[in-house]
Amino acid sequence: MGASVVRAFIAVDLSPETRKGLEQVSAELKRRIPGGALRWVPVENIHLTLKFLGDVSVTNIDVLNKIIDAVAALHHSFDISIGGIGAYPRILHPRVIWVGMEAPSELPAIQHGLEIETARIGYAPEERPFSPHLTLGRVSRNASGQEIHQISEVLKTYKVGFLGVTRVESLHLFRSDLNPGGAVYTRLHSAQLS
Repeated sequence: MGASVVRAFIAVDLSPETRKGLEQVSAELKRRIPGGALRWVPVENIHLTLKFLGDVSVTNIDVLNKIIDAVAALHHSFDISIGGIGAYPRILHPRVIWVGMEAPSELPAIQHGLEIETARIGYAPEERPFSPHLTLGRVSRNASGQEIHQISEVLKTYKVGFLGVTRVESLHLFRSDLNPGGAVYTRLHSAQLS
């Protein structure tokens, strides 16, 4: 029996080189920030999310695939450079720990195109401005003040340099299934950039 709704998002995949760099940063942070104050994202699950769709009716997937194809056809492939580390909303009050990136204007243009086209078929537009990042971990809701302070001290002193380049050649629609062991992502559709 298949569910009639899936949780889905549109994202860019990362190169093996970039993943290896993220693996090292994640391992080093786990060493410096012990305990359960952070929920780490498994490195194989890290993507650059362009549009989080939330619950998608299975009947809508064809329409979404066409949107992704159309947006992809308007853009050329490009490189993004991965590196640097930070936290949202800020280092002193970390909720989300991320690795940053530098990307050409092609990336926000693609994100904007997806935002407009998916809004047209009823998916709520993102309220925050697009700031591309890769989420490494999220601070647990029940982390103590002391643990949060410790995390922010580590982030203040830990520098992350250049981790690698990812060549962006396609856009992907993923479904996300929450299993007891964490989220499992399945690629539903891919569209090549021109």
